[in-house]
Amino acid sequence: MATANIAVSETPLVLYALRRADDALILGHRLSEWCGHAPALEEDMALANMGLDLLGQARELYTYAAKVEGKGNDEDKFAYLRDVRQYRNLLLVEQPNGDFARTMVRQFFYAAFADLYWRAMMASSDPTFAAIAAKSEKESAYHLRHSSEWIVRLGDGTEESHRRAQDAIDDLWAYTGEMFAVDDSERGLIEDGIAIDPAALKPRWLKTVTGIVNEATLSLPSGNWMQQGGRTGSHSEHLGHLLSELQSMQRTFPGATW
Repeated sequence: MATANIAVSETPLVLYALRRADDALILGHRLSEWCGHAPALEEDMALANMGLDLLGQARELYTYAAKVEGKGNDEDKFAYLRDVRQYRNLLLVEQPNGDFARTMVRQFFYAAFADLYWRAMMASSDPTFAAIAAKSEKESAYHLRHSSEWIVRLGDGTEESHRRAQDAIDDLWAYTGEMFAVDDSERGLIEDGIAIDPAALKPRWLKTVTGIVNEATLSLPSGNWMQQGGRTGSHSEHLGHLLSELQSMQRTFPGATW
């Protein structure tokens, strides 16, 4: 018997929390896929720890979304009982791991944004978001430092590592613009001081990314066209496959506990 998807009341504040929670959950799951497969034992542990950091962020955000919504949902229902079109994560974070260089480039692009984002959100007029931000910024700062170091190693390493890192930058660049987009549901939250305008973060994000990429002897694409859709539930085919694995236990044995 198929397990029904939950209904979600996407008020602006609930939607805002779900978008950030979905980013963290999906990227954390992607990093978990490296467990036991990373190029070195130390890196295996580092990727798993970053994935756990993101899972912790997702849990706090889902719990807050459930509290604000007040419809009986919880973190598990948001994670396991929504269909792919109900997810609101960035397209960037759902992209497959590919090789190690591609994973590091994806992590670097996101962490460079997340570090600025959570630092700014510490000043949110919403005390819960401010508290989540204070914890998440420390984690994001480490994620940025770790991924930045790898970008430099890969780009300024061997001919093979340089090529793979540059290919990853070229492939993933078009997914970065969505991080800075704002829609009507967020504008009211920005005006109320609950949310921050991500567009204001872009100059500093670009400065950070450009500096590391240049140090790595790599280059950023010149094109300005960007992919959109994740925030409104229009995803790549990759998210459906990811969710089929992520949700398999709860979909097979609804309500199972252990």
